[in-house]
Amino acid sequence: MSELASVKITVSGRVQGVYFRGFTVRHARELGLTGYARNMSDRKTVEVHAEGERDKLEQLVEHLKVGPPAARVEEVITDWSGHTGSYSDFKIGY
Repeated sequence: MSELASVKITVSGRVQGVYFRGFTVRHARELGLTGYARNMSDRKTVEVHAEGERDKLEQLVEHLKVGPPAARVEEVITDWSGHTGSYSDFKIGY
Protein backbone atom coordinates (compact mmCIF):
# COMPACT_ATOMS: atom_id res chain seq x y z
CA MET A 1 0.00 0.00 0.00
CA SER A 2 1.40 3.37 -0.95
CA GLU A 3 1.06 6.53 1.10
CA LEU A 4 -2.34 8.22 1.33
CA ALA A 5 -2.65 11.59 -0.37
CA SER A 6 -5.09 14.14 -1.74
CA VAL A 7 -4.98 15.87 -5.10
CA LYS A 8 -6.93 18.68 -6.71
CA ILE A 9 -6.91 18.22 -10.48
CA THR A 10 -8.01 20.97 -12.85
CA VAL A 11 -8.69 19.73 -16.38
CA SER A 12 -9.22 22.28 -19.17
CA GLY A 13 -10.28 21.98 -22.80
CA ARG A 14 -13.38 20.41 -24.29
CA VAL A 15 -14.31 18.63 -21.08
CA GLN A 16 -17.92 19.67 -20.43
CA GLY A 17 -20.84 18.01 -22.20
CA VAL A 18 -18.68 15.03 -23.21
CA TYR A 19 -19.29 12.67 -20.23
CA PHE A 20 -16.02 13.75 -18.55
CA ARG A 21 -17.40 13.71 -15.00
CA GLY A 22 -18.95 10.28 -15.46
CA PHE A 23 -15.69 9.02 -16.97
CA THR A 24 -13.83 10.39 -13.93
CA VAL A 25 -16.24 8.82 -11.44
CA ARG A 26 -15.99 5.41 -13.13
CA HIS A 27 -12.18 5.38 -13.11
CA ALA A 28 -11.91 6.80 -9.59
CA ARG A 29 -14.26 4.16 -8.19
CA GLU A 30 -12.39 1.39 -10.03
CA LEU A 31 -9.19 2.66 -8.38
CA GLY A 32 -10.81 2.78 -4.92
CA LEU A 33 -10.57 6.56 -4.60
CA THR A 34 -12.93 9.02 -2.90
CA GLY A 35 -13.82 12.60 -3.78
CA TYR A 36 -15.76 14.35 -6.53
CA ALA A 37 -15.68 15.81 -10.04
CA ARG A 38 -17.60 18.96 -10.95
CA ASN A 39 -17.99 21.31 -13.89
CA MET A 40 -16.77 24.85 -13.35
CA SER A 41 -18.79 27.87 -14.43
CA ASP A 42 -16.30 28.83 -17.18
CA ARG A 43 -17.71 25.95 -19.29
CA LYS A 44 -14.23 24.68 -20.20
CA THR A 45 -12.90 23.28 -16.93
CA VAL A 46 -13.62 20.28 -14.71
CA GLU A 47 -12.35 20.30 -11.14
CA VAL A 48 -11.57 16.99 -9.44
CA HIS A 49 -10.78 16.45 -5.77
CA ALA A 50 -9.59 12.90 -5.11
CA GLU A 51 -8.12 11.04 -2.15
CA GLY A 52 -6.58 7.63 -1.68
CA GLU A 53 -3.33 5.82 -2.32
CA ARG A 54 -0.89 8.09 -4.15
CA ASP A 55 -0.11 5.53 -6.89
CA LYS A 56 -3.85 5.15 -7.60
CA LEU A 57 -4.24 8.94 -7.72
CA GLU A 58 -1.40 9.11 -10.23
CA GLN A 59 -3.22 6.52 -12.35
CA LEU A 60 -6.36 8.67 -12.25
CA VAL A 61 -4.37 11.71 -13.41
CA GLU A 62 -3.10 9.69 -16.39
CA HIS A 63 -6.69 8.70 -17.31
CA LEU A 64 -7.78 12.35 -17.09
CA LYS A 65 -5.00 13.46 -19.44
CA VAL A 66 -6.76 11.41 -22.13
CA GLY A 67 -10.43 11.67 -21.09
CA PRO A 68 -13.42 10.06 -22.80
CA PRO A 69 -13.50 9.82 -26.63
CA ALA A 70 -15.38 13.11 -27.25
CA ALA A 71 -13.12 15.17 -24.96
CA ARG A 72 -10.14 17.28 -26.00
CA VAL A 73 -7.93 17.74 -22.96
CA GLU A 74 -5.69 20.78 -23.32
CA GLU A 75 -4.26 21.14 -19.80
CA VAL A 76 -4.12 19.16 -16.55
CA ILE A 77 -2.93 20.90 -13.39
CA THR A 78 -2.37 18.94 -10.17
CA ASP A 79 -2.08 20.30 -6.65
CA TRP A 80 -1.02 17.60 -4.16
CA SER A 81 -1.68 17.73 -0.41
CA GLY A 82 -2.14 15.51 2.61
CA HIS A 83 -4.97 13.00 2.94
CA THR A 84 -7.95 14.37 4.89
CA GLY A 85 -10.45 11.51 4.87
CA SER A 86 -13.21 14.02 4.01
CA TYR A 87 -15.03 11.84 1.45
CA SER A 88 -16.87 8.53 1.81
CA ASP A 89 -17.14 7.73 -1.91
CA PHE A 90 -16.52 9.31 -5.32
CA LYS A 91 -19.37 11.25 -6.91
CA ILE A 92 -20.32 14.00 -9.30
CA GLY A 93 -20.38 17.35 -7.54
CA TYR A 94 -22.59 20.30 -8.45
